[in-house]
Parts: sequence; structure tokens; C-alpha cells
Amino acid sequence: MRALDPAFDAHLKSGATTLCHCWRVTRRDGAVLGFTDHDRALVFDGAAFEPETGADGAAMTASADLAVDNTEIEGALRSDRLSAADLAAGRYDGARVEIWRVNWADVDQRLLLRRGVIGEVRAARGPDGETFAAEIRGQSSLLDRPSGRVYQRQCDALLGDARCGVDIADSAFGATGVVAAVIDEQRFTASGLAGFEDGWFEHGRLDWTSGANQDLSAFVKTHARAGEHASVTLWLPAGAPIKVGDAFAIIAGCDKRHETCRDKFSNLVNFRGFHLMPGNDFAVSYPARGEALDGGRRR
Repeated sequence: MRALDPAFDAHLKSGATTLCHCWRVTRRDGAVLGFTDHDRALVFDGAAFEPETGADGAAMTASADLAVDNTEIEGALRSDRLSAADLAAGRYDGARVEIWRVNWADVDQRLLLRRGVIGEVRAARGPDGETFAAEIRGQSSLLDRPSGRVYQRQCDALLGDARCGVDIADSAFGATGVVAAVIDEQRFTASGLAGFEDGWFEHGRLDWTSGANQDLSAFVKTHARAGEHASVTLWLPAGAPIKVGDAFAIIAGCDKRHETCRDKFSNLVNFRGFHLMPGNDFAVSYPARGEALDGGRRR
């Protein structure tokens, strides 16, 4: 049971309350935004909560077991700080959210209702303009994340992490480039990559360092040389339109196979998969006459 501040408890029991909801959103890049359904700005804990932003909190579900507790913030995009482009670009994915019940007449009287992270974000254009709905996942959603290792053929390490050991800062594994021409929302040609063989950056990460997508990342589907430039295709469209002159940093791709780890990165000693595990053909096989089943190496 939550312990209420005595003054706030007395206010709730008074029968004449001055209450509102406040939402504080902290993005992964450190930006903090505050919104409230009150009609004037509120300030507490070093954050300003913008009024009349169209935000509206749906009913919150809570349970005593380990079921995932979810709620939503939805409404119209009326805040200059909350844009459909940022939502579509994924700048709010994984952002931390705090939901407060506040006495707007005395903001020192407040109660933290819920903490969570933003999951799925939907934006649409309706008769009242652009609208959004952001799912807020409760802390119990963390229990749904896979943990531990899986017995599988492919490597489960991330290229460049402590378990992998590859130095992705090495110029042999990465490069910087600049968009030379835009083909569509997912394809472009770029300078700076012509010295790498076809497919070198496939499955790799691309980090935008300038332009409308600055500080966002994407993953590379295909990479091939195209004259003095190289063509790049992304798995998904960038958050904002790609423009000529946009700069990026790109890291070599790894498809998690042991052949790639050995031949491309010379790192088989750190391979984190089980490429010698028997396949389905072995699992359904049976002894044959003359076969030596002595535990030795299979040919």
C-alpha cells in the first residue's frame, strides 16, 4: 500500500479536489518533456509540464501477479516539442515515462502513479489534425525480455561488444560517408565506401551524423559498389527523408555465421554460437551396419 503525504491525503479526503495528471517523458538521448491535462503550466522536480497539449491518459491496468501492466497516452499533436516526425523516427522508442497525480493548486502535493517505458507509438492524421497514441509498458514488461543464452548455430554476441572482442573502431571494419544521390526512402548512393568489397556492410549499422536523421541509427540490407560511389539499401525507411549531403558512420555487417567470424573478422576464437551442433538429420538417424559409434569425430 502506498504511503501518501499527509497534506495530499487530507486534500483527497476533503471532497473538493484540484487534481490533474502529469506525464514526464525522458528520451534515450536525455531530452526531458513534460505534459499535463491541466489548463496551465506546472513545474516540479526541475521539469516544466506543458498544458493543453492534447494528451489524455487511458485507464491504467494493474495486477498483483506478474502480468504486464500497460496504459496509453493519446491525443492530438499540439505541442511544438512533440512532433509526428520525431515519433515516426523512433526518438521516443524506449523512453522512460512517469505518470503523476498532482494537486495543481499546490504541486508539492502529488503522487507517482506509475513508471514505465514507451513501447509502440502510432501516429495518424485525422479530422482534428495529427494524432498519436503511445503505449506505456509497465515495469513487469522487463520480465518478457529473453535472457540467458540459446543453444543455436549462429553467434549471439553483438559485433564489437565485450563477448565478441572485435575492435569496430578499426578503419578496416568501418567508414564514414556522405549521401551523393537519393534513389528512394530506403536507397541511396554515397561517397567514402568505394574501397570496400560488395556486401561488406550488409547487416551492419549505420549512424546518421548530420541531417534530419542525426543521432538516429538504421541497419543495412544491401551494399554494393557503383562506380566511384557505393549503393546502400536500408532495411527500413529512415525516420525523416534522406537528403544529399547527409553524413553517416557505418560499421561492417556480421550475419552471425562462423564462416563470417573466421574469414571476415579472424575472430573464430570468440565465436559465441555452436556451429558444430548436430542437425535434424542426425537427430532422426539410426545406426547402420558397419558404422563405428565410438564417440569419435563424425566424418
